[in-house]
Amino acid sequence: MKKTGIIIAIVAGVVLLWGVGTYNGLVKKQEAVAKAWSQVENVYQRRADLVPNLVAVVKSYAEYEQGTLVAVTEARAKAAAATVNTENFDENEFADFESAQEALGNSLSRLLVSVENYPDLKANEEFLALQAQLSGCENRILTERERFNETAKAYNQSVRRFPSNLIAKLFGFEKRPYFEADNRAEKVPETF
Repeated sequence: MKKTGIIIAIVAGVVLLWGVGTYNGLVKKQEAVAKAWSQVENVYQRRADLVPNLVAVVKSYAEYEQGTLVAVTEARAKAAAATVNTENFDENEFADFESAQEALGNSLSRLLVSVENYPDLKANEEFLALQAQLSGCENRILTERERFNETAKAYNQSVRRFPSNLIAKLFGFEKRPYFEADNRAEKVPETF
């Protein structure tokens, strides 16, 4: 009888230690996802911070491109207002954030295309510097989104794998969404 009690205590201790270790591992991975998300937000913020300067430079050259400039400014405001709660990563919030950022990227692309009509602007050092910074931001956005997806993947695998999924369900750890390709990415670009 005494041996049985000792064995039960040892098994219970092992299960308890496993549960604590699994829980702490999930917390660590959840924090890694939040940190990766923070980096995504940082690079999006950097791009948003460049927009007013870019608009001001273009505005001084492109007086009649007012509609494009207004669209960029409005898209920036929507992108800046879009947020995602890192505690629960609501799918709809995530989709709204992604959509707002995509709209800003699209409006910036239209702005840069309209710049082609202004040879003086294309030669302006300030514009060229802003354009290079913006290009760098877009590359960092892609990199950070990829890192976020990798971190979310590791976390999601831990939340879904047996037996850690038992601890995940018990303590409410839920899957995190991924950044996905733009719906238009499947279409072949048209040539002019």
